[in-house]
Amino acid sequence: MSLSRPLSKALLALVFASTATAQEAAPEDTPTLPEIIVVGKASNLLGTTDGASKGRATQEDFMSRPLMRRGEILETIPGVIITQHAGGGKANQYFLRGFNLDHGTDFSISLDGMPLNMRTHAHGQGYTDLNPVIPELVQAIDYAKGTYTAADGDLSTAGSANFLLWDTMPENILRLEFGEYNYYRALIAGTLPIVAAEQQGMQQGLTYGLEYNYYDGPWQQAEEFNRWNGLLRYFKGDEDNKFSITFMGYRGSWVSTDQIPRRAVINGTLDRFSTLDPSAGGDSERYSLNMAYEHRDDDVVTRANLYGIYYSLGLFSNFTYFTQGPQGDQFEQSEKRWVFGGQVSRTWEDRDLFGIKSDLTLGFQTRHDLINGIGLYQTRNRKRFVTTREDDIWEGSAGLYGEMVNRWTPWFRTVLGLRGDLYYFDSLQSTVNGEDAEWAGIISPKFSAIFGPWHETELYLNFGTGFHSNDARGVTARSLQADPLVRTMGAEIGLRTQAIPELTTTLALFWLQSDSELIYVGDAGTNEPGPGSERYGVELATYWRPNQWFSADAEVAMTYARLKDSGNADRIPNSVPVMFSGGFTLGAQGNADGWFTGVRVRAFTGRPLEETGRIEGRESFMVNGTVGYRRKNWEAAVDCLNILNRADNDIEYAYESQLPNEAVAVNDVHFHPVEPRMFRFRVTYRF
Repeated sequence: MSLSRPLSKALLALVFASTATAQEAAPEDTPTLPEIIVVGKASNLLGTTDGASKGRATQEDFMSRPLMRRGEILETIPGVIITQHAGGGKANQYFLRGFNLDHGTDFSISLDGMPLNMRTHAHGQGYTDLNPVIPELVQAIDYAKGTYTAADGDLSTAGSANFLLWDTMPENILRLEFGEYNYYRALIAGTLPIVAAEQQGMQQGLTYGLEYNYYDGPWQQAEEFNRWNGLLRYFKGDEDNKFSITFMGYRGSWVSTDQIPRRAVINGTLDRFSTLDPSAGGDSERYSLNMAYEHRDDDVVTRANLYGIYYSLGLFSNFTYFTQGPQGDQFEQSEKRWVFGGQVSRTWEDRDLFGIKSDLTLGFQTRHDLINGIGLYQTRNRKRFVTTREDDIWEGSAGLYGEMVNRWTPWFRTVLGLRGDLYYFDSLQSTVNGEDAEWAGIISPKFSAIFGPWHETELYLNFGTGFHSNDARGVTARSLQADPLVRTMGAEIGLRTQAIPELTTTLALFWLQSDSELIYVGDAGTNEPGPGSERYGVELATYWRPNQWFSADAEVAMTYARLKDSGNADRIPNSVPVMFSGGFTLGAQGNADGWFTGVRVRAFTGRPLEETGRIEGRESFMVNGTVGYRRKNWEAAVDCLNILNRADNDIEYAYESQLPNEAVAVNDVHFHPVEPRMFRFRVTYRF
């Protein structure tokens, strides 16, 4: 039985008793309205947040959505687009605020304080694989966009997201899913309570999760994606004191379905779901141990976590096919690494500073990546025949930050932050000569001013600087000497209003500048430093929860993005100018009993595929739907993905490639198609 059930029963009894008392005391003609509990992004955050683009998405936001892939739970963050350009075991493609974030660069993602981004990665800087995350075990996602948060450091220019796992799950679940193209998924998860601690008024339990997933996809070469996930967490705590130890494990293997050239589809050589290299693919593992602690002593709060991660990847890709001859252009990117780190912060609340009520936070973060055999190899049918480069890398960092919140008047407060980071890059061993260890440091100030609330409305002014680190192999190379840390800067004017009680609306106008943009290189399958960039944009989001049987939301983001000092070749490849996301849910909300149905729409416009803007990608319009029924502990539902069966593309690139029958390389658009309309069924038992 869930730990929360006795407490829930007591709370319900108290609510009913209070309601009955109120009804007895109230005049007979006084109207009574049903209570509406608002959660997730629709929550009223007035007075508690310092930006329009900050928020929290809960399970009610992302588990009610029909998902093509689990990375799409990040699309609950306004303005975020998730796509894929290869097999499902590879990290997703991320887009936000005019950034083609590739596999995670410039967007920091963590899980209970553990980093998910992998800096100096074999495939791409900041590579972030969300396959180790089990969505049902995620309680919420805290997100912040821009460079204005002192606790956010490397790779967080566009924003950050932190997955928060359940300490003790509200209920145990057994879930079975199956669908077209050999889609199968099984999950069992829950919490085993320790009764002795519950009797003492403290929660204590063992939370567990085990998941298996298999998928072939619509591809002519079956994807054969196998995924195993496991989680085991010991938790003990109450409202003021918490301690947890969490072990997580993931293993995946797949056959890649890389992007294909448009010309081969137009002339009939290839089907949209074909591949030119059936031996491309990969395997990956991630195992982690995280210890977290939180303690409140009156108005002083201390938080800390310490983690260790083992990660490996073997990735075989072929984007240009036969430019190097009949043996093909397949290459392998592989690595094994250990990551050790942690963070600690202390907050002093409600302190009197020269007559001003203030909160002060000081924090320290450190991370060390010990990377063994990060390499690039020429391969054929996954067999190496040339070593292009192989390195052993140590990259270490330490960050110290402070943040002070001053409440000057009931309608005006400020947040002043300062962050300092120190990095060490060292190539311990390399097949390339001319490597030198490098130190680098950077200071990042932050400032926010919040006005209101007036008429249930707040105004926000935000400014801050940030940075992203570059790959250590470019930093330590004497021949290249890439900047170790690239300065970024941003500002935002925002508005949040609850003037209509059941309607939450946010508006943000932002500006972002980077000293060096990372540009995708097709023939290497990675990024390289380019010129600086500048972005302007506006984001509007609204969430409506008028009653217990209907909810709706709509989000739109528009961005103008350009490279600096680049003349007419100033377009940023794959920077999305306009995106929209929205949907509604009818019927039973959350875990309430009854019928429910929902529809979601996600659209984004065409975008430049190269710097001149002469070649543009196609627009995308995706509609997904779900319908189901819950009764007591059972739930059955069916999802329809890509209801309109549109032949859109997940991703497009422009670069040169060569087919077997071509004498020379040809510049062309290469794309990975959206999967066709499909149905998936799920059955859930809660116990």
